[in-house]
Amino acid sequence: MMTTAAERFELHQQRFIRAPRDKVFDAFVTEAALKAWKCPRGMTVPQAHADAHEGGAWRVTMLARDGTRFEVGGVYRELRRPTRLVYTFQWQDGGALPGIPTLVEVDFIDRDGGTELRLRHTGFTDAAQRDSHGQGWSSSLNRLTDLVDVRGTAATLVLLGDARSTYTRSVRMALAEKGLAYTFEMAGPHSPAIDAVHPFGRIPALRDGDIALWETSAIVRYLDECFAGGNSLLPASIIGRTRCEQWVSAINAYCYDAMVRRYVLQYVLPRGPGGAPDRSVIDAALAEIPRQLAALEHGYGSDVWLAGGALSMADLLLAPILAYVAAMPEGASLLAAVPQVRRAQAAMRARPSFVATEPPHG
Repeated sequence: MMTTAAERFELHQQRFIRAPRDKVFDAFVTEAALKAWKCPRGMTVPQAHADAHEGGAWRVTMLARDGTRFEVGGVYRELRRPTRLVYTFQWQDGGALPGIPTLVEVDFIDRDGGTELRLRHTGFTDAAQRDSHGQGWSSSLNRLTDLVDVRGTAATLVLLGDARSTYTRSVRMALAEKGLAYTFEMAGPHSPAIDAVHPFGRIPALRDGDIALWETSAIVRYLDECFAGGNSLLPASIIGRTRCEQWVSAINAYCYDAMVRRYVLQYVLPRGPGGAPDRSVIDAALAEIPRQLAALEHGYGSDVWLAGGALSMADLLLAPILAYVAAMPEGASLLAAVPQVRRAQAAMRARPSFVATEPPHG
């Protein structure tokens, strides 16, 4: 049996949502619900219209962060609540396929504990159109799941990592600062779960439904840009964002290597002669760390934040590292010379996000 071009460019999505299927169905045909979910993360829906009967029209206006508006709409072809929904899908001005009608078919299947959603989107003329819509649907269905699943964002956001890792803790702090529920799965470097996401086998990694992300700064940026609630993790001003990026780069390139890899881990996982800490490695790191702390002292100035006059991703990356440094034998003497760094870290230690992510001891 031959596969037609139209069949090759079909888009299929499938989700299990822990919610009754009538609730999931109604989210597709209720204006208030459409405003809450029918756009990719990082966008909003200021206007939605749903005349939910066969032949009735629907329309959604999507607003991007830069103010660009996109309008999409169509006509309901089939409504069989709560089992099946069919409607046309056509972009207006600003859309990816302006004027080209496509068709969306959604089946809602009752499963133990929730609803299996099967979506089929057809009418694309090439793979690029299909794939761009696939990314949009994946993100939008994440928002739908957040809305109707009893677990909220914990149904879609899954963080993979080790609670003892500074980078994993930075992401956990970011999730707490944004007020996001999530599922945490312990996974070490090069474990099967991590290798399935991260091409270099490092931790942490994040799954948002079908979307997989790796590298801490990319994950934190994604969380900040996709979720409007909680505290902003990136400064609003250009110079603030530049300073934040500067410190993120410095922490990753210089501080982590000397402070964690060549100092803290030499005590935590000693690999010297006889299983003792390797003093040559520690002493070499101790020769570099004061210069790094002095740069941080200057960077803080009279503030307790590294960039933009408020908490930022740079502070989230640094705090877990310095917490470990402070707990090491030379930590107190290292930090004695940098009072502003100590004040800044005291401010971080007082934050609920820091307290809630304290790693296990031992």
